[in-house]
Amino acid sequence: MNPIFLSWGIGLAATAGVILRPFKWPEAIWAVTGAVLLVALGLLPLNLAWQAIGKGSDVYLFLIGMMLLSELGRREGLFDWIAVLAVNHAKGSPRKLFLLVYLVGVVVTTFLSNDAAAVVLTPAVFAAARKAHTKPLPLLYVCAFIANAASFVLPISNPANLVLYANHTPALGSWITRFALPSVLSIVATYFMLRWTQRDELAGSCARDLNVEPLSANGKVTLAGIGVTAVALLTVSAFDMQLGLPTAILGVGTALVVLVKERQSPVELMSEISWSVLPLVAGLFVLVEMLAHTGVVAALSHLLALASQQNQTVTPAVSGVVIALGSNAINNLPAGLIASATVLQAHSPERVIDALLIGVDLGPNLSITGSLATILWLSSIRREGEEVSFMQFLKVGAIVMLPALLLSLGARLLVGN
Repeated sequence: MNPIFLSWGIGLAATAGVILRPFKWPEAIWAVTGAVLLVALGLLPLNLAWQAIGKGSDVYLFLIGMMLLSELGRREGLFDWIAVLAVNHAKGSPRKLFLLVYLVGVVVTTFLSNDAAAVVLTPAVFAAARKAHTKPLPLLYVCAFIANAASFVLPISNPANLVLYANHTPALGSWITRFALPSVLSIVATYFMLRWTQRDELAGSCARDLNVEPLSANGKVTLAGIGVTAVALLTVSAFDMQLGLPTAILGVGTALVVLVKERQSPVELMSEISWSVLPLVAGLFVLVEMLAHTGVVAALSHLLALASQQNQTVTPAVSGVVIALGSNAINNLPAGLIASATVLQAHSPERVIDALLIGVDLGPNLSITGSLATILWLSSIRREGEEVSFMQFLKVGAIVMLPALLLSLGARLLVGN
């Protein structure tokens, strides 16, 4: 068999495994198996595979920091404390609780990233649903959808933003000019469409006037750690630096302070974290490297350059829609890597890159495997005993994602270069 076709076949099989999870095996098994097969069969040189894994170092560090902060929040009662406050502010209305969770999700995604919304916000929201004695899934859906809908408010709102723009991330003022209106439309459209899909589930009333227990000292330390991390990410982003190392340092530092205060071993804390997401990301990076190695990126660059020359108005819109749908097939992190390499080789104009970014960020709201944030969200809800199938999410995503995508792309293309 032709080595290129065999490489593509392995890549497609691995991607299908990540999406469909045969035998309910973790997504990481399929991505890593595909990566190992590519190297073992000589289809991808080992040095290129190691280089691809190395490209994800900033993402690994970022996730490590966020997962540590999330687990600390769960252990130290921070999420339960936040949940009680949220339930009391909802005053017995599941619809008000839904809106409150949505607004908090916008803030968390904007200043801590969409992955943080999935990792940090989801346990708190599940706790709120439990305290309120209301159905958890409508509120949990908020964590998944807002994580992508608000992910281009700022450059740090999604690590994929920095991947796509590589070493030429726009200055903050330019970013806001280009993405303020698309972001607002994305957030508002996603809210109304998601709220409409969950209208029956949010009927009735929920608990109210719960007793608010004081937050423990270690809970306050964890809350402070999350707050300092948000400030650090904004600062680091302003200097166009990578986010992973500061996040990891603050996550590890917060964990050490808590563990020293409690005089506990880190073993229990570490054992509760879903580490499988790291090999999943590594496997996805290797699969993307295979596409570059087999000439797919070069072909896409040629096609994009030709399309941009022929029609500079239609090309950005079509590119945004195509990558939005494509991100659901291969995950938006590798899609962002492919797009970054493609626009670099094609010397694409600003409007095309911006449209691709909106597609990479917002498109994954269609399916559960569209973004790393949604996969992290799935891991979090499974831990709490909830499960959402591919088709179950798709039925909601098809209604929610498309209007937000079209409005955001249209708004960006109406804004001048």
